[in-house]
Amino acid sequence: MTALASLLLADSRLPTGGHAHSGGVEAAVECGLIRDESDLALFLAGRLSGTGPVVAAVAAAGCLLAADTAPVDWGRWDLAVSARTPSAAMREASRAQGGALLRTARRIWPSAALEALHRTGRPHHPLALGVVVAAAGDSADVAASLALHHLLGGACAAAVRLLGLDPIAVAAVQARANQSAEQVGLAAARVGREAVTRQDARLLPSTSTPLPEVLAELHTRRGVTLFAS
Repeated sequence: MTALASLLLADSRLPTGGHAHSGGVEAAVECGLIRDESDLALFLAGRLSGTGPVVAAVAAAGCLLAADTAPVDWGRWDLAVSARTPSAAMREASRAQGGALLRTARRIWPSAALEALHRTGRPHHPLALGVVVAAAGDSADVAASLALHHLLGGACAAAVRLLGLDPIAVAAVQARANQSAEQVGLAAARVGREAVTRQDARLLPSTSTPLPEVLAELHTRRGVTLFAS
């Protein structure tokens, strides 16, 4: 049952609103930065090395915190994600997706941790994802992997819709990116564990690259867009 729950969380058909976000791909396409599969592969590599360790470590930490019997100051961990997300547009997109995921998960896997996180308002997506994974009965490593799966998968799905790329070729791009993502996820999960063990959100990764932040701000200034972010 745990494996099936993880598959459900990875499924784009789960109604959490992820399909409405491109992860910066729409703005990148508009700027001429992504035109084909090779451009997409470079974009994914940048996302993995920049945002990847952050979202994976936060998801792992959220999973571990949710499994702890001690009270958790969720607001402190959520603020740590905000501090690692310079763009206001990216913070809003993360909170929109986190709130939608939490709303869905509370119906499927009710838990005290999900209710406590819900009381903080709209948490960031990777933190919410970690708590949901714990509620579904899976591990911090799985939470980190799922965070990276969504980071890559959303961008690839958006590229197909925006550019009409060959879905099979894009799937191959994502499969190759997954090979790098596995190591990123394992390393990030170790960092998340250390942060939780020491109860210090400052230990979470703070890697970033400026391009996604700039693209997110440009996207909000466009009058008509296909994706929310």
